[in-house]
Amino acid sequence: MSKTQVLTPENSQLIIIDHQPQMAFGVQSMDRQALKNNVVGLVKSAKVFDVPTTITTVETDAFSGHTYPEILDVLPDTPLLERTSMNSWDDQKVRDALAENAAAGRKKVVVAGLWTEVCNTTFALSCLHDTDYEIYMVADASGGTSLDAHTYSMDRMTQAGVIPMTWQQVLLEWQRDWAKRDTYDAVMDIVREHSGAYGMGVDYAYTMVHKAASRSKHTGPRLDAVPAPIAAE
Repeated sequence: MSKTQVLTPENSQLIIIDHQPQMAFGVQSMDRQALKNNVVGLVKSAKVFDVPTTITTVETDAFSGHTYPEILDVLPDTPLLERTSMNSWDDQKVRDALAENAAAGRKKVVVAGLWTEVCNTTFALSCLHDTDYEIYMVADASGGTSLDAHTYSMDRMTQAGVIPMTWQQVLLEWQRDWAKRDTYDAVMDIVREHSGAYGMGVDYAYTMVHKAASRSKHTGPRLDAVPAPIAAE
């Protein structure tokens, strides 16, 4: 497998590392609500394309808290692989889950985790060292304890061969062709919910250009303007 080969739903797998509240509290590299939005959009994308997802957690009851419910609601039956080590690669359950997917040709491992400088970096370097997998680090669905911590960790991983990406880049690379109608509507749903200005533009195009109904469930009336009298000066 080559790093010049784009991501496809057939060659990819996803791992979510420690997207838990206590870990998010320490993130200072980006807005934490945006971070949650991005990782949930990424997980929804994996589900649409049937990309297998591994969720691993650290010290859930003792320190970190439960994985974001927005992630668990997307993948309610996915096992949660609990660890004690900061490095996910140290846990045999994680290795086995990734190996099972890799054996089916999914050697491109897409990663989103907290924190970039610890859990992401140690996992990525260890996995690269021990396997022939490729690591695709989703920078805007991962966060560090400072902007420097995140940036320099991304630099370090990139220098070691990790490929940096954004969550929307992953989504659109999996879609690849808008003629793929079996996933088109689901992708547009994710875009409208999680892609900011891009999603707003899609809503505008649907309703104002193509005259589709609003996706809102709003049922109240829209009242016409009633100019109020202007007092004489």
